[in-house]
Amino acid sequence: MYRKNSQGWLKHLDFIVLDLLCLHAAFVLGYIVRHGFENPYALESYRSIAVVFSMADLLLLVFFSTMKNVLKRGLAGETAVTLRHTFLLAVTVTFYLFTVQESGSYSRVFYYSMLCIYFCLSLLVRTGWKAALRKKPRRNQTRLFLIVTSKNAQQILDDIQKNTHKMYQVVGMAVMDQDMRGQEIGGVPVKACREDVEGYLRYEWVDEILAAARGTGATILYRNLIEMGLVVHVRMEGLEQFAEQRQTVESLGSSTVLTYSLGSVTVGQAFVKRTLDILGGIAGCLITGILCILIGPAICISSPGPIFFTQTRVGRNGKKFKMYKFRSMYLDAEARKQEVVAASGLSEQMMFKLEEDPRIIGSKILPDGTYRKGIGNFIRDWSLDEFPQFFNVLKGDMSLVGTRPPTVDEWEKYESRHRARMAIRPGITGLWQVSGRSRIKDFEEVVELDRQYISRWSLVLDLKILLRTVKVVVGRDGAM
Repeated sequence: MYRKNSQGWLKHLDFIVLDLLCLHAAFVLGYIVRHGFENPYALESYRSIAVVFSMADLLLLVFFSTMKNVLKRGLAGETAVTLRHTFLLAVTVTFYLFTVQESGSYSRVFYYSMLCIYFCLSLLVRTGWKAALRKKPRRNQTRLFLIVTSKNAQQILDDIQKNTHKMYQVVGMAVMDQDMRGQEIGGVPVKACREDVEGYLRYEWVDEILAAARGTGATILYRNLIEMGLVVHVRMEGLEQFAEQRQTVESLGSSTVLTYSLGSVTVGQAFVKRTLDILGGIAGCLITGILCILIGPAICISSPGPIFFTQTRVGRNGKKFKMYKFRSMYLDAEARKQEVVAASGLSEQMMFKLEEDPRIIGSKILPDGTYRKGIGNFIRDWSLDEFPQFFNVLKGDMSLVGTRPPTVDEWEKYESRHRARMAIRPGITGLWQVSGRSRIKDFEEVVELDRQYISRWSLVLDLKILLRTVKVVVGRDGAM
């Protein structure tokens, strides 16, 4: 779902933070030029304008794509972009001051000195930070997989390593015209060939694919990979287009590519969604702390052991992470799973869930065959067990709204079409949950709902799902 333009903004968060620091350093220095060595933040009027400058700077950085291709720009290009950004910042803040009729409250010497200092500091820091980054590997690099031929593999690899400024980590490649599995090209392992590349990518953590092989077989393969929810960059030379898929022209290294994805978001939308996740994550963690005090003792008394349950889940693009929950089952629940499956007469499906599960803390099947609920059922019925996942949201493993993260054993049963639901961060709630989780048993229907969410995503849709989640939880239907 998140194409390279928005991912680039997320990866350049360090530049945004540094730019804000430069802004405030210039703010203090500009004040010193005019008023001497005093603290500008001690004055209410200057505190207010500092906030205005910060908000204006942040909005311009995000919505005017100031940091787009920042690592590719030379000194001349960086100077031009920094000068444009400084000019837009000056216009924006000046417009605000005239609108609120406070333009006369601040010294023009302070104002112009600050802008000049900001331009110089920002240009210096951006240039220096880029030089530092080029000398060491970047964190959170995009995991890139190459689909190449034996003839162009080395050239493609050299181009990426030379021209993408360590934004990508090439984790493997498939050679389409020869079986070279087990070998290495330029230090990168060949993981697959034409016959098994789709099967390999089905279960591996790969963020994006650069496709540089041609032919009818390759075209069909690329179409299948897009349907799996992977972001596929196809080199333009000799390209057969997939008109029904979302596509955008971009550059990867020195190659011009068409990027295909099930859905896309703008930089501004990605920023707002992540901001909502952070705010919601903080609020959710505070509530989780209160719940620890209220239900933690009940869990320990009914089933001595840890309050929290951790489980490995599969997130966006196949990345595994530890998901947290309040423990609502006995400690031996996983060991007893096969026993319960056999006793229920049900097969272990893609999303196995038993309504009257004897593994739930405090539950019991009475002699007359009736099922008595316990504290674990209360926790699950009110979705209280899900609250620790707000910590996963803060970490960035999950989002407030997304798709349900599968367990590893579920993931290993996925067919190619099922992988599409992993194209985005998993969520605490989602379209499937608010569409009647207890009534939807068919996994194929769940996958279709997730594909609809990805392709039709908008901030308004997220807000609707969050509101419907509250309604479902209050109605005790189990939203999550």
